[in-house]
Amino acid sequence: MTALLALASVSWALGGGPAAAVTRTPPPASGSWTVYHGDAAGLGVAAPTGAVNTTTRAWTSPALDGEIYGEPLVSSGRVYVATENNTVYALSAATGAVAWSAHLGSPVPTTGLPCGNITPTVGITGTPVIDQSRGEIFVVADELVNGKPAHMLAGLATASGKVEVTTDVDPAGTDTAALLQRTGLTLDDGQVVFGVGGNFGDCAAYRGRVIAVPETGGTPKTFTVDAAAGQSQGAVWMGGAAPVVDSSGDIWVSTGNGSVDSDSQPYDNSDSVLELSPSLKLVQFFTPATWATDNSQDLDMSTAPALLPDGQVILSGKSRIVYLLNGAHLGGIGGQQAALGAACSQDIDGGVAVQGTTVYLPCFSGIIAVRATQSPAALHLLWSSGTGGGPAIVAAGLVWTIGQGGVLYGLSPATGQVRQQASIGTQANHFPTPSVADGLLLAPTANQVVAFSASGSAAASTRRWSRARRPG
Repeated sequence: MTALLALASVSWALGGGPAAAVTRTPPPASGSWTVYHGDAAGLGVAAPTGAVNTTTRAWTSPALDGEIYGEPLVSSGRVYVATENNTVYALSAATGAVAWSAHLGSPVPTTGLPCGNITPTVGITGTPVIDQSRGEIFVVADELVNGKPAHMLAGLATASGKVEVTTDVDPAGTDTAALLQRTGLTLDDGQVVFGVGGNFGDCAAYRGRVIAVPETGGTPKTFTVDAAAGQSQGAVWMGGAAPVVDSSGDIWVSTGNGSVDSDSQPYDNSDSVLELSPSLKLVQFFTPATWATDNSQDLDMSTAPALLPDGQVILSGKSRIVYLLNGAHLGGIGGQQAALGAACSQDIDGGVAVQGTTVYLPCFSGIIAVRATQSPAALHLLWSSGTGGGPAIVAAGLVWTIGQGGVLYGLSPATGQVRQQASIGTQANHFPTPSVADGLLLAPTANQVVAFSASGSAAASTRRWSRARRPG
């Protein structure tokens, strides 16, 4: 199933017909990868491509000026990546050479933050997003402004790197040093949408938020988790995954632990999956019956919600329990259809890959495959690989994941056994994820991008022909 077909199926299954007020974001052009995990639904499935050759690198980019926490993006023959030094790079998809780079404001020194594990500076952490119709790439940069951190949305021309829009996205009255913009960015209804949480360690006072900013700039909309007086936390971070947008335009996010740790107190939108309208109004939610206890134990929901083509939803996180939900009726507190306990030995954090009713989940100790059934509603653990662990994608008939040891693995989707592997180098973060487009599989390292060719694809053949025909 292609990503676009799966997305269309989700819309039908969830019962969400087209909403006239919602402006659809056009799907990316063939050969492109313009958003975290390849499409608005975050399905992590590449367009049909030839076998990936991991025995030889197609190219390795120059060392960039900071660490890479996001996924490489691809559009119109270029690869785009951003660093923690607040620099956006456009690389040639043919050679990996720098086509242009644009340095935004000064990144924030780690020493100026109350806690965290990104060093030595915090700059652009979330995966950018590209609007091909506007020829624009959007990033959120953590910048030092008048001695204080400020989170700035910037839109840059994909052709030149020229900055075309900037907007301060920090909610009024917040301690900006306590905030980290960790999710990928996505597009919905003419807006750039992303999540905000706290630094590693959950120090200082912050509230999790979903933020939507017009692509042309302007006043951000926000949805706040733990919004009541005296509440805090409830990060929207999702292991770096972007908010999921279904084809009705609704936005799906998972949320982390909040400050409410007794179920005698009102539910606070924490430790949940939330469905929001494009205007960021809460449509429905699910949280386990143990949500308050989970809050007290830092058991975030920290995967992207996996929207299945039959209308079911799979969700997991630090509790290592996988939940099966009815996407049309999430069920509120304790409303799951089924649950799979202790699905792996470590946290499950980050983006997912979805093929039919099978989901490849990013357990830190190695990718796991879980299949959902409807009658009866149940989850089945197909395999636990013990390999890789970074959020997986599916391409060229394999499940691709990057391990903390700096190895890219291609796993059998049927068994989880390793079919291909290649050493790529040190990783900057716990959630590195590859991308596939334009005849390349792209894997980020700490400060470089490594490319392998997908030799059988039409895009790769076109690029080889273009190189052969180029004068000089």
